[in-house]
Amino acid sequence: MSLAKITQVTGTAATFRGDDVDTDRIIPARFMKCVTFDGLGEYLFYDVRFDPGTGKPTGHMLDQPERKGATILVAGNNFGCGSSREHAPQALQKFGIKAVIAGGYAEIFFGNSTTLGMPCVTLAPNDLARLAAAVEKDAALEVTVDLAAKKVSWGGDSAPLTIKEGARQALVEGQWDAIGQLLEGAEQVAKLEAATPYLR
Repeated sequence: MSLAKITQVTGTAATFRGDDVDTDRIIPARFMKCVTFDGLGEYLFYDVRFDPGTGKPTGHMLDQPERKGATILVAGNNFGCGSSREHAPQALQKFGIKAVIAGGYAEIFFGNSTTLGMPCVTLAPNDLARLAAAVEKDAALEVTVDLAAKKVSWGGDSAPLTIKEGARQALVEGQWDAIGQLLEGAEQVAKLEAATPYLR
């Protein structure tokens, strides 16, 4: 089975304001007792989306009815900093997020997201602020992250995006999942093993 070539992500969006949002805010450690990543999405940004005393929803943008189904997250600078937990991008993806647009990312978070096929692109500060304002004004606004054209577009506006070229190529060429690629080559590995005397 071939990996999907991710050249473009289009959908409605939500913002998560603030810089230096660390992985413990994205997915608090107390929810990391799972054996698999399934179900992590419901705990995404839990301490912001729910009142710590009552457990009741705070009405965060991600939970607003008109934002249901949003697939693009617009964030600030140094998103995903702190610990290296791969649960953070997993929680975002399980919640339904398919791409993140921010001012910058922590290196490990960026790499973990790329291996999930979830593009993390960067916009210049003014462009990011313009996009965030437009998203907050209109819940139905459609945003497109175009990795092939290297731009983000929304409404009648657009801005150039930046992303590490190696990550961009891996996504657009369908080579973003190293484990998936290894499994795809299982038959060739078995043939090589059978033909290599010291491996038998």
